[in-house]
Amino acid sequence: MKKLRDNEHGMLILVFLIVLPFLILIATQYLRLSLTSFQVARFDQLHTEAQFAADAGADYAIEQISQDNTWLGTSGEVQLHSDSSIKTTYAVSVTNPDSNTKVLQVTGRTYWPANATTANRSVTVYVTLRPVTTGAFSIVSGEGGLTMSNSAKIVGGAVFVNGEINLSNTAQIGLSTNPVNVQVADQACPKPADSTYPKVCTAADNAGQPIILNGPSTHIYGTVKATNQTDGTNMSNPGLVAGTVSPQSLPSYDRASQKAAATNNMTAAAASCSGTQTVTWPANTKISGNVTVDTKCQVTVMGNVWITGNLTMSNTAQLIVSNTLGTTQPVIMVDGSTGATFNNSSQLVSNSSNTGFEIITFYSTAGCSPECSAVTGTDLASSRSVATINLNQSANAPNSIFYAYWSEVSVGNSGQIGALIGQTVNLNNNSAITFGSSVSTGSITWVVNGYRRH
Repeated sequence: MKKLRDNEHGMLILVFLIVLPFLILIATQYLRLSLTSFQVARFDQLHTEAQFAADAGADYAIEQISQDNTWLGTSGEVQLHSDSSIKTTYAVSVTNPDSNTKVLQVTGRTYWPANATTANRSVTVYVTLRPVTTGAFSIVSGEGGLTMSNSAKIVGGAVFVNGEINLSNTAQIGLSTNPVNVQVADQACPKPADSTYPKVCTAADNAGQPIILNGPSTHIYGTVKATNQTDGTNMSNPGLVAGTVSPQSLPSYDRASQKAAATNNMTAAAASCSGTQTVTWPANTKISGNVTVDTKCQVTVMGNVWITGNLTMSNTAQLIVSNTLGTTQPVIMVDGSTGATFNNSSQLVSNSSNTGFEIITFYSTAGCSPECSAVTGTDLASSRSVATINLNQSANAPNSIFYAYWSEVSVGNSGQIGALIGQTVNLNNNSAITFGSSVSTGSITWVVNGYRRH
């Protein structure tokens, strides 16, 4: 075997001297990369924990504001979690840009280690809230009752029904996170109607349950009290409670006084508009005939208006409450047999005081229509199924009240609505409605209207 010469031993040492620094450099880079990856993962975890803390703070703030409308924030950081490794906190401040808006500024912070005095990561979110009236009734229905079908939902606002409730498909009243109050008087007999209609059903009428939930996907979340109801299936939070409900008269309206005050006169042609036209309806005006407001037309309403025919709105047209009215709600009284129809993203626009309209229709099948002071018996039974207020295809009226005095209110694929009153209320198609007004005063629940991260 050939022996290595001395200069060959020197060559091996030289190789190691050249290669070893590169090996050390590579190892150092791998260690640095591993450390950087660990730090990125750790900071990402800390950021996520801060986000969770901010969201938890927002949930807490909404709950506090719903209980106390004057709540202004946490006055500093609130500890959400702490262990041997990290601590998370949140802080909330509340501002009120106007009477119908609250803005939450919520900052979540993560401290690592837990005893650190400076946060490693923080996340700030801004949540905009708007009020929904829940302590008063946002749906009041007469003997015709409340019918909901397809994916119709009542998201907020209590419900009072003199007659019956019928839900089908995936219709739903209330949310698991926002239950509502539902009262049903079962004043829907006899069946079929005769001259004694309406009266509260008794065992002798053999009328069945006043609340009918057709299918497993229908549900009512909230406190449900209904005369003659024994089946609480698909009702929760807390669901059906014992007791009876007394019938209530629907709100009255002084039709004669509004007519007597209508000293201004307009023709239907002068009151109607289309395209980009703008029109003003003066206060105390009588409009004779059928009125059409179409295709981006804007009508500013200065006060009460009486329409002897029908009112039809469509194609993003707007009825606007004048700012000069302040908190005084203008009434548009409609007498025609088809009443008031709102289609294709038409809007009833509130003024700067968040005052909307009250739309009242007076048609009935009785011979005295539209001047009837009372409708009962078979006349009421037939009138309750005639729709004289129709809101369809994203019609929007967040602070307005719709009242079909002797007939039906029908809502399909619509947006925010103040309140509905009618002998019958029919919600259909995909109407997911959050009511923003009420028939009487009540408590306020604040719901999320916007969310953004700073």
